[in-house]
Amino acid sequence: MKCHYLVIIFLLNLISYAQKNEEKPFSVDLSMFYGTILEHNPDISHLITDHPTGVIISYNRKTYGFNEWERRYNYPDWGFSLSYQDMKNEFLGENIGLYGHFNFYFLKRNLVFRVGQGITYATKPYHRNNNFKNNAYGSHILSSTYLKFDYIKENLYKGLGVSAGFTVIHYSNANIKAPNNSTNTFAFSAGINYLFNRDDFPEYIPEGKRTKYSEPLKYNLVFRSGINESDINGSGQFPFYVFTGFVDKRINHKSTLLAGTELFVSFFLKEYIKHQSIAFPENGIEKDTDFKRIGVFIGHELRFNKVAFITHLGYYLYWPVEFENRVYNRLGLKRYFTESLFGVVNVHSHGAKAEAVEFGIGIRL
Repeated sequence: MKCHYLVIIFLLNLISYAQKNEEKPFSVDLSMFYGTILEHNPDISHLITDHPTGVIISYNRKTYGFNEWERRYNYPDWGFSLSYQDMKNEFLGENIGLYGHFNFYFLKRNLVFRVGQGITYATKPYHRNNNFKNNAYGSHILSSTYLKFDYIKENLYKGLGVSAGFTVIHYSNANIKAPNNSTNTFAFSAGINYLFNRDDFPEYIPEGKRTKYSEPLKYNLVFRSGINESDINGSGQFPFYVFTGFVDKRINHKSTLLAGTELFVSFFLKEYIKHQSIAFPENGIEKDTDFKRIGVFIGHELRFNKVAFITHLGYYLYWPVEFENRVYNRLGLKRYFTESLFGVVNVHSHGAKAEAVEFGIGIRL
């Protein structure tokens, strides 16, 4: 009899454990698009000759509130996208991209906003002999971001659904190699989607009452690095180093505010100063001008569990050479490995003009 009780207890524990396991519903979608390359820079006007076309295929892991952060953001999806785009220009060629993305839903889940970030392979980058007219892409490997706004209906018939809207796709190598005028595509899109295991989709777990949350001031140290090149074709790729210190204050589950200062040691700028002093002496740049810069910045982090989207706005207090302008910005992603250790990947820009892709590691004390 005792054995039967043990079996019953074991089965009850097994059922309870199974109920606590996270289910993993998912969908796939295919979207075709047709659009135009926006002339954000007159230097690329000769590359806009026709209407680009392409396709995006995506895998979407559906959430239903198993984790608390999912409820705070209205049960978003996360997933991966594969894109193909024919730029419809003999000098630009074709681009093939791989992205990670998030889908955010609005208006009773009838509107979806997707943001994707990844890398793209460009089939015809700049070459000084074979493809010198492509002044948009300086390398085969590009950084890419895409935004997608769709009206969507899922599971209309046996798991099948439809969507339609518009898409914006940005390609740039963030000055890893010149030239880097980049392109932006605006396109209209339409597609189909399929929800797997539609009959077993779990019920959404309600958010419940929101609780107040905050953290005391935290002190952060970050080291960033990478390689880049000035806008002068063939000037060479050089390493850079960024040393950052800042204070942050997490004010709720979603938002963290921060402010700090940083030192930029960019060796491409040293080469740029040397070039300018020889080629354009009328600009008054001396060859021994300091190439280091010091900035101050404010910023925000939008937290999604252990991942955060970062935005910084800064100003160079110490700016010995007039390169671009004194105001800079930073956009990127941060991943918290522990409460005090994190990694970060971001783009350091001056307005829409990227200077570098920065890879960093930091501590939060």
